[in-house]
Amino acid sequence: MDRSRRKMFAASVSVVTAVSLALLKLGVGLFTGSLAVLASAVDSLLDILMSGVNFFAIRQAEQPADESHPFGHGKYETLATIIQALVISASGGWIIFESVRRLQSGVVINQIGGGIAVLAFSALVSWFITRYLRRVGTEVDSSALQADSLHFAMDVYTNLALMLGLLLLNWFDAPWLDPALSLLVGCYILYEALKLIRRGLGDVLDEELPAQVREQILGLIDLHKGDLLDVHNLRTRRAGSQKIMDFHLTVCKHLSVEQAHTLADHLEQRIQQEIAGADVTIHIEPCLRTDCPGREACQADASRHQRS
Repeated sequence: MDRSRRKMFAASVSVVTAVSLALLKLGVGLFTGSLAVLASAVDSLLDILMSGVNFFAIRQAEQPADESHPFGHGKYETLATIIQALVISASGGWIIFESVRRLQSGVVINQIGGGIAVLAFSALVSWFITRYLRRVGTEVDSSALQADSLHFAMDVYTNLALMLGLLLLNWFDAPWLDPALSLLVGCYILYEALKLIRRGLGDVLDEELPAQVREQILGLIDLHKGDLLDVHNLRTRRAGSQKIMDFHLTVCKHLSVEQAHTLADHLEQRIQQEIAGADVTIHIEPCLRTDCPGREACQADASRHQRS
């Protein structure tokens, strides 16, 4: 299965899972009256929305570049990440509000055993989906799938925490534990949403790629140090799963245009092979008189730069 189809299939699995868990938890939450289960159901309902947004965004992001979008459509994934973060923030705010209200007024919870069972089942399913989406998202470098995996990872932790709360409530007859733990869950959701917003804004504002990626780029360039004199002005940014970079290479001025172009082609291909989604632009500059190795040295190496 190619990269694009893997992303689409993973997004489809996410949608189906979110719908199934949301319907199950919503039904049990309404039946038991547990805010813990209802909070988890709200999170799963939002997962449906976000998984749908991801599915659309990934499909659009995989469209090839066109006249209106010469750099491609990768930022559809970035847009999906920001939308997810805003909706997650709203859900966290609602859970906090409802938790405080219930702590003040008190709500009777019935059939705690059903709530515990559905939270345990949801945590198990979410754990498997988290691992799957994280693996695919990393392999195809999709920020939207990685954000989706974060949603399901949050489900694992929150469901386990809420399940523990219901167990304690049942053992110690302390109704305040249900909204109290839900309040903590709401705060955690807001924290994770802020992290997603920062990541999305970093892409929108063309923040540099992580230091380890830049070091990897420079390391690949360094493999060709026998063919070039200097590299400078490295600039990088991200558009969804696309990593856009450009830099200047100084080569011997005695190389022909064809030889210099072939050197740049070889370097572009090497970077694209090692870094998924790399979009490379190289500007070639001739050496100055003071640092030029000389015509003879260039001619001795010229055979390496002939087009095959």
